Amino acid sequence: MTKIIVLTGPESTAKSTLTKALATHYQAAYFPEYAREYLSGKEGNYTRADVEHIARKQVEQYEQALQGGTTLAFLDTWLIITKIWFEWVYVQVPGWLEEAIISHPVDLFLLCRPDIPWEPDPLREHGGEQRNQLFQTYRNELLGYGFRFSEIGGKGGERMTNAIGAIRSNVLL
Repeated sequence: MTKIIVLTGPESTAKSTLTKALATHYQAAYFPEYAREYLSGKEGNYTRADVEHIARKQVEQYEQALQGGTTLAFLDTWLIITKIWFEWVYVQVPGWLEEAIISHPVDLFLLCRPDIPWEPDPLREHGGEQRNQLFQTYRNELLGYGFRFSEIGGKGGERMTNAIGAIRSNVLL
């Protein structure tokens, strides 16, 4: 059975870099952040329908991860981020999203701390103090669901070492 590990947290906390590095380290399946891929090719502002499309694609990626035949699968972001995105931008979450979060178990969330410098890019919206607020929002959300998670911080290789340690401590391989 494939163990699912999700990287989550505010923007510019090395989620994508860390997800790829961990998948390589463990020779595991890797699923990139679909929102970045989708929105990079979109003209104009994103819409609520776009965010819902992204959420549905995240569910597809999860299901693909389970069928991949590897011991571990790493997902760069997951429905928790998308739920909070709906709440922050649209103040309303689609009814199906809550059930999808609950019915698709994750073995471990790695919650990336905003303890590294912000790197602006055209798709990032929430820098500065908002990163700290979002970190607490993600943390509270994970706690509220009772999900297993580890906070991951550190600069450079320390972040990777901390993530490997969290996986070793929390996921039976």
